[in-house]
Amino acid sequence: MAYDSTLAGRLALVTGAGTGIGLGIAESLGRAGADVVLHYAASAEGARSGAAAIVRAGRRATTIQADLATVAECRRLVDEAVSFLGGLDILVNNAGVTLTKPLLDVTEEDYDRVFEINMRAMFFCTQSAVPHLRARSHGAIINLSSIHGQTGEAGHTVYGATKAANLGFTRECAQELAPLGIRVNAVAPGLIEVPRYFRTMPHYTREWGDSVVPLGRAGLPEDVGAVVVFLASDAASFITGQTINVDGGTSTRLALFPRQQ
Repeated sequence: MAYDSTLAGRLALVTGAGTGIGLGIAESLGRAGADVVLHYAASAEGARSGAAAIVRAGRRATTIQADLATVAECRRLVDEAVSFLGGLDILVNNAGVTLTKPLLDVTEEDYDRVFEINMRAMFFCTQSAVPHLRARSHGAIINLSSIHGQTGEAGHTVYGATKAANLGFTRECAQELAPLGIRVNAVAPGLIEVPRYFRTMPHYTREWGDSVVPLGRAGLPEDVGAVVVFLASDAASFITGQTINVDGGTSTRLALFPRQQ
């Protein structure tokens, strides 16, 4: 894929960049000319592969491991990323965990784990990044939510609640940080084919994914990455506090009847 200069010289941190959507976002930012720090929790191999691809393209990249369930680790991650990059222009809050479980079966531990990673880590990574983003002239924060934050599906009470919280946080930060010259937007993916699907969804196939998305194909991480690049770029300089759904039209469907399987 061709590289361009949309984000030439920009400095980016992507959380949860060891696999799936986060890895796709990091590589998209690198293709657009940014230097990138790829955070990972456990997926070291994927993060290093992504960093190597960015370096081969002539940009700087490195990986940092951190457990973002701990606030001190959120702060350490941002500090180490800024130390490597020499500043920060772009923060992509992508790190997250998924839980599919009936409401009555959710434990206190389940609840805490999902909120710690999906919402609390976003909050404190953002808080830690703001002074660095403010110091430069292109501050942009992109928060990864989900269409589960806007719609309902059985078994997603905790996960959906965190993703709705991400959207509220995005709007509030957009208002508070606008005077500092920092834009804050959200991306809400729908069905985006990632390796986890094949591990945790025995029925999943590309053909099935294509069949349930109105546009006729499953989404891919680079679909999300392209939108993140746009939101981080000067082309989106008058956009803040918004959510862009990247779902092939899934969230527009009127769910009066069961979808075809």
